[in-house]
Amino acid sequence: MKNIITLTTDFGSQDGYVGAVKGVILSINPKAEIIDISHQIPAHNVLAGAFCLFNSGSFFPEGTIHVAVVDPGVGGKRKAILIQTERYFLIGPDNGIFSLFLRTEKIKRMVSVTNPKYFLGKVSATFQGRDIFAPVAAYLSLGIEPKEFGLTLPEIARLSLPGIEKRRGGIIGQIIHIDNFGNLVSNVKAQELNEFKIMKIKVRKRTIPQLSRTFSEVKKGELLAYIGSSGFFEIGIREGNARLELDAKMGDQIEIQI
Repeated sequence: MKNIITLTTDFGSQDGYVGAVKGVILSINPKAEIIDISHQIPAHNVLAGAFCLFNSGSFFPEGTIHVAVVDPGVGGKRKAILIQTERYFLIGPDNGIFSLFLRTEKIKRMVSVTNPKYFLGKVSATFQGRDIFAPVAAYLSLGIEPKEFGLTLPEIARLSLPGIEKRRGGIIGQIIHIDNFGNLVSNVKAQELNEFKIMKIKVRKRTIPQLSRTFSEVKKGELLAYIGSSGFFEIGIREGNARLELDAKMGDQIEIQI
């Protein structure tokens, strides 16, 4: 049996939605081990949910079931999907939330989840995380084969990261994620910088003179640029909050002069 089920959602912790999802899973499989990856994804931000799962999902044991629900199209035409890779199972809406995670996974099977036998009674048009994704994850953890949940799906929706712009003497990226510490994660990957010597970095009218390896290389309260643990170029402040200091937001440009 596949007893580890992770949850990544934009449900927050105020309203009891997460509790309802967990209650459904445990009612079907009391032995399920439910792990919260995050429930603080910005509301309706599919890319943020995709990035969160990308950062954490591959560190779980093989056979883990990842449920990800950031679902602005709930109740609409988008499909409910189950994806089996060589190592994991993914359950959620077909809106691209698994796109980044699947960059490092080999897909074995994709299923459009349509079999009401594995749903929770009458399905709400606004809470399919509880009524479809949770029970499907629970039944899957009990050993039900993926093919039992619906028909094979030939294609799924894909998200793509915003592209970088390469100019003579520089690279223009943008902020795609802001973490809990206020660090600004860009769409510029480490390998895109390996062949260059970085001269300086500009963001929100501020200049950073060099690339650092660790926060300890700068003084408290000082801005720094570095390659983060997810392999992307980031801006932070030692013992501070770069988002607040720079009044930064998703989509803001970062210029890397090389």
